[in-house]
Amino acid sequence: MTGPAKPPAAGRARQQVAGRAERVLRALLPRTLRARLTLGLVALLAFCCLAVGVATVTALHGFLVGRVDEQITALGPRLAAGLEHERRPDADNRIPDTRGVPPNTFAARLFGGKVTAAGVVHDRTVEGVPISEADSRALAALPPDREPRTVHLSALHGYRVAAYTGDDHDVLVTGLPLRPVEETTRRLVLVEAAVFGIVLALAAAAAAGWVWLTLRPLRRVAATASRVAELPLASGEVALPERVPDADPRTEVGRVGAAFNRMLGHVADALARRHASEERLRSFAADASHELRTPVATIRGHAELALRRRDGDTDRVPGDVRHALGRIQAESVRMGDLVEDLLLLARLDTGRPLAAEPVDLTRMVLDAVADARAAGPDHRWAMELPEEPVTVRGDEHRLHQMLANLLANARTHTPAGTRVTVRLERPRAGAGAGEGSGAVLEVQDDGPGVPADLRSEVFDRFVRGDKGRSRASGSTGLGLAIVAGVAAAHGGRADLDSAPGRTVFRVTLPGRPPE
Repeated sequence: MTGPAKPPAAGRARQQVAGRAERVLRALLPRTLRARLTLGLVALLAFCCLAVGVATVTALHGFLVGRVDEQITALGPRLAAGLEHERRPDADNRIPDTRGVPPNTFAARLFGGKVTAAGVVHDRTVEGVPISEADSRALAALPPDREPRTVHLSALHGYRVAAYTGDDHDVLVTGLPLRPVEETTRRLVLVEAAVFGIVLALAAAAAAGWVWLTLRPLRRVAATASRVAELPLASGEVALPERVPDADPRTEVGRVGAAFNRMLGHVADALARRHASEERLRSFAADASHELRTPVATIRGHAELALRRRDGDTDRVPGDVRHALGRIQAESVRMGDLVEDLLLLARLDTGRPLAAEPVDLTRMVLDAVADARAAGPDHRWAMELPEEPVTVRGDEHRLHQMLANLLANARTHTPAGTRVTVRLERPRAGAGAGEGSGAVLEVQDDGPGVPADLRSEVFDRFVRGDKGRSRASGSTGLGLAIVAGVAAAHGGRADLDSAPGRTVFRVTLPGRPPE
């Protein structure tokens, strides 16, 4: 059972190693297109420099070694032949002839696979050199075919040597050092490294500048897109004067710019149509609300008047008629509230100025919670207020309506026994400040919370928490929209933080509404 499980584990280990290597490679590679293009150009130039350097060094090294081989062929076995017999100072013909022999020339005589004599020319004389067992084996392995080969001697390092057959059936070896060749090659490598390094540095700077200039149209496209993205496209009238200046169809960036300009044109047209539709809808809502205000009030007044008709102590209105009139009165009250809410939203949409007078939010919370406690006695109401009164400048009536809507929302959408806490405090940055520093108002409950699919649109108009309830028993879906509208009209904002067992509606208000 354990045998077949090992290959999958090994495969996972290889995948993990490959994944880590890929992450490291991604971290090392540059992220911007400019950096990648510059790096690519510099890397290509570096590869070309490397290829040129390797080619020139290899060619020079081969040429110099060939010159050394020519010198060895010209010398022949003459110097090594002088080592065939023991050198005697009194016999000139037995001393190796060093005339015309370059310094550091190596000569050796081998007989029976063993080195019998070896020396190096110094100051026109041949000085003996120690030959190790490894050197002796390397020299004995040379075939006497007069072809130069490279050997490394322990006392002399690298030499180019050729072996010849002597008159006494021995082997004569002649060689020249490779140190001059190596020094010349090393000097060329250093010069090329310095030159190529300077060239790469200048090329990197030039490539970075060239890529920067080449990508300038693309940067203009990105800048235009960024400016468009910063525009408030969600609502209101939106003008899109931004266009990409580079729209030449002969270039790739120009084609992208032309397509982006066409897209902006379509977006501007769609936004204009949307704004016109919203304006017509707002105008209709405002006009309809104004037109409905008077007949609704008239219907309500006649219903109340009919319900008050009595002849002495006897009610002259039959019971079924009284019930119908009561329903008419209740629905007219509800319709009147809806009309007033629509009118308020219409005024907020048109940006009509609000009152800017000192509003004691602490007193307002006390009054609103008292009203909510009377309207919802089956809920548990609590307050958390600071020791000092919290005051802002704004429209007291609208702020009170905003708080009343939040409390009504908590009362309507939570079951009996839910704890609702109203919290008032100064913003953290303005803690301890006086009037005008702003305020944070929170309404928190421990109810079931706002459904996840409604949290993003809870402050929109006509959004109702329970879509299955009838219009008669449910809310109109305008309460939280009025909360967001009043907060925005005062320069603040309304936020929601909801989870099962904890829902917080938070309204942040500045010290004074905007002009």
